[in-house]
Amino acid sequence: MIRCLLFDLDNTLYSCRHGLEDNVRQRMQEFSAAFLGVSPEEAWRERMAKARRYGTNLEWLMGEKGLIDVESYFAAIHPPNEADGLPPDPALRSFLESIPLSKAILTNAPREHADLILGKLGVADIFPHIFDIRRCGFKGKPRAEVFTHALNVLARRADEVLFIDDTPRYVDGFIALGGRGVLFDETGAHNDYANPRISTLEELRAYLN
Repeated sequence: MIRCLLFDLDNTLYSCRHGLEDNVRQRMQEFSAAFLGVSPEEAWRERMAKARRYGTNLEWLMGEKGLIDVESYFAAIHPPNEADGLPPDPALRSFLESIPLSKAILTNAPREHADLILGKLGVADIFPHIFDIRRCGFKGKPRAEVFTHALNVLARRADEVLFIDDTPRYVDGFIALGGRGVLFDETGAHNDYANPRISTLEELRAYLN
């Protein structure tokens, strides 16, 4: 039986059509390029070649490229004005409040980004637990230890938690641990995905038993 909902944050609790993640990706490319002394395109090609080994751009830069100043990285990738165009979402709040289960966030972003986004959406108080990249020891999804840490803090078995994310390999990583996962695929980009897939959060109701 599902007892807890574990949500990804970006492009899951708000629409990818706002473009916030596209802007984050561009800033990652620009930071990586400046740090490595190459073009943004070359930096991103190299990053993507290591995507299976490193779940996040930060892990890659720390693990292979000698990045030490993590806080400067976060400041560059997540400026204070990054969510200025994100409107409140009363419908999201109503939906979340209508589901009588505990809820938590698991994000590869830092806590200040999560607080900013959740505050903009008007749902910050709904999530008593936010597992951000710092809290997870600068490790990101889909590492098993990241999911296990969240489960231990939530005091839940994997099969008691429904994980919702917009990245297929993150969802697959949780399912591999014995959990239940649903891919949030708003634009139909992953029609061939083998595991459960939804295009609106309202469809989650079908997976709550």
